[in-house]
Amino acid sequence: MLTLVQAAVLGIVQGITEFLPISSTAHLYLVPWLLGWPEHSLAFDVGLHMGTLVAVTAVFWRDLLDLALAAVREGMRTSRGRLAWGIAAGTVPAALAGLILEDVVEEVLRSPLVMAASLAVLGVVLWQVDRRAARGRRLDQVGFADVVYVGFAQMLALVPGVSRSGITMTAGLLEGLEREAAARISFLLSFPVILGAGVLKLPDIGGGAGDPAFWTGVLTSSVTGFLAIRYLLAYLRRGSYSVFAAYRVGLAVLVVLSYALGYRGS
Repeated sequence: MLTLVQAAVLGIVQGITEFLPISSTAHLYLVPWLLGWPEHSLAFDVGLHMGTLVAVTAVFWRDLLDLALAAVREGMRTSRGRLAWGIAAGTVPAALAGLILEDVVEEVLRSPLVMAASLAVLGVVLWQVDRRAARGRRLDQVGFADVVYVGFAQMLALVPGVSRSGITMTAGLLEGLEREAAARISFLLSFPVILGAGVLKLPDIGGGAGDPAFWTGVLTSSVTGFLAIRYLLAYLRRGSYSVFAAYRVGLAVLVVLSYALGYRGS
């Protein structure tokens, strides 16, 4: 059982790492592993994702509503309509991959060393792409195929440590998007993915919703997720992704050193 302090810390970790390109899956595994905390329940995990769904909805509710209306009223005739249908189509590959491969990934790839490798590799890739890719395309210049391409990249996020936001932002940069536009596409694509995963896992909540730790996780992940989105969008108007790439590599080194020194958690 998690204490309220542990639940709050994990909620903060989830809220920050779900939207920054540093992998929430890796952090939710590695933080308890490094601190010797007990493994959290499936019900608590659902609660954390409920919190991040609240966060992305709170920031983008107007955009999401406009896109839904554009999809119905405008179809593929306008940039907003193409963006809306691109998000819908781009969600399908990740959803199918998750349904088919989630159990295999959980059994085979969920280990500190795999996560460390994924953190480091995508960190280097993100750094190089951010430095070298041509940029300048705004959100209103994004086409249907661009969004679908970014959506396909989400499938790689099944590998723990890759990061859904990290791989989609990297794909967006490769498409020539401005840094902020790449982040916005990533966030908009996150809504149907988080919503769908949450709906599928609702039966896992069971009696967990009666645990104060559950609602502590929901609250802290929603608040910090909201702040993380706001922060990243403001930061990327002038800053680069290099700081997140460096953090990923640094965390990977910490994990490998801990493992090499014989640390295996509690």
